[in-house]
Amino acid sequence: MINTGILNPRILSLLARVRHTNALVISDRGFPFWPQIETVDISLVDNVPTVMQVLAALRGNFHATQAYMAAEFKKHNPAATCKDFAAGLTGIPTTFEPHVKFKLRVPHAIGLIRTGDTVQYANMILISG
Repeated sequence: MINTGILNPRILSLLARVRHTNALVISDRGFPFWPQIETVDISLVDNVPTVMQVLAALRGNFHATQAYMAAEFKKHNPAATCKDFAAGLTGIPTTFEPHVKFKLRVPHAIGLIRTGDTVQYANMILISG
């Protein structure tokens, strides 16, 4: 029985299938459903868990070399929220692009982890290294 680190079997299975240069999406609660990619929905209630909590849990098991986020994230969130996300992504180069362009990357991901996060445009795509 696993009793440390990530305990969710579907997330562990998903991570085991992500290879070099593959993408993994972590989304907020309102992100659209993408039937062509596996979705692990761990949302419970508003802000449980958050994108940042999931990212923090993944960082011990997942080596990301690039992150993508919507440029609208910076426009629609306070500086403190932007700072928190920047801290969570420390060491991972992050590209901000229009949300429409961001969503074009999603179908190419191995999978998507949906959270209960209510932060606007909190979605991110992580590229495996």
